[in-house]
Amino acid sequence: MAGKVLVLGATGGIGGEVARQLLDRGWEVLALNRRTPPQGELRDGIRWLRGDAMDAQAVKAAAKDCDVIVHAVNPPGYRRWSELVLPMVDNTIAAAVAEGATIVLPGTIYNFGPDAFPLLSEDSPQRPLTRKGRIRVVMEQRLAGAAEAGARVLVVRAGDFFGPRAANNWFSQGLVSPGRPLRTIRLPGDPGVGHQWSYLPDVARTMVELLSVRHALDRFASFHMAGHWDGDGMAMARAIQASVARHGGREPGVARFPWWLATLASPIVPTLGEMREMRYLWRTPIRMDNARLRAVLGQEPHTALHEAVDATLASLGFFGPRPGTAVKLAQQAP
Repeated sequence: MAGKVLVLGATGGIGGEVARQLLDRGWEVLALNRRTPPQGELRDGIRWLRGDAMDAQAVKAAAKDCDVIVHAVNPPGYRRWSELVLPMVDNTIAAAVAEGATIVLPGTIYNFGPDAFPLLSEDSPQRPLTRKGRIRVVMEQRLAGAAEAGARVLVVRAGDFFGPRAANNWFSQGLVSPGRPLRTIRLPGDPGVGHQWSYLPDVARTMVELLSVRHALDRFASFHMAGHWDGDGMAMARAIQASVARHGGREPGVARFPWWLATLASPIVPTLGEMREMRYLWRTPIRMDNARLRAVLGQEPHTALHEAVDATLASLGFFGPRPGTAVKLAQQAP
């Protein structure tokens, strides 16, 4: 089922991981980037094209004859969402409709408000309370229109990302601080509140597996991943502590994330203000039901937590990689 795919956001965590996994499956992979030198350069099997996701003609030209467009591009650091998010997805939609291609979107739980908590299914009502959530709802509404206009759409929704090469996420920007000795783990969640995490290679593999059966799915198909459920909000911290100990280090302590500092610094660092808007996701347990995904694939791609944390910390430079971190499949409870 290999074909030709254009990846928007291939320099990011999920876009890059999907690109690598599709390449391993025999796909021809193109990537669009504003700073690609030179045009059409082949690096690690990926053909890089110069262009901007905000440029409709550049996206349309890059998507020529593509079977799939992976829309994994986002404004960096949560900034300028209202200006950039919808124009970028509109450009992807226009290109996909022209080619009859499938759009793959890494979804978020921003779309949902408290009336849908604590267990989210694909059909839960989307009535968000935040600005970014409302934008994501409109984004998916436009994608549903694209499916009616001749494209296909595949949305895969997962918890907070972590993993090798995963940037701009809570694990690497909140819990730990790369470049410094790992002395303290900072937890953003309220004590005792569960949280859902997703290992990036597992999310990418789920997308790749679903693409192999895309023609048997609805033209607009969405799926939720169960990922790693941290029932008391401490499981991830314990996994990090155990990983450090396995590698001969001193077990780090645990402290609360300094939300008060983020509040004070928000006027100077806009990204912190954007992060504060999503704090509600750390104050209530929110879990996703993956029954629909398991019905299609049989099981959810799932790497054991200790292996996933080992690989993530190694990629952040805290210690060398351990053997045996390959993705494994295990049945996930809904």
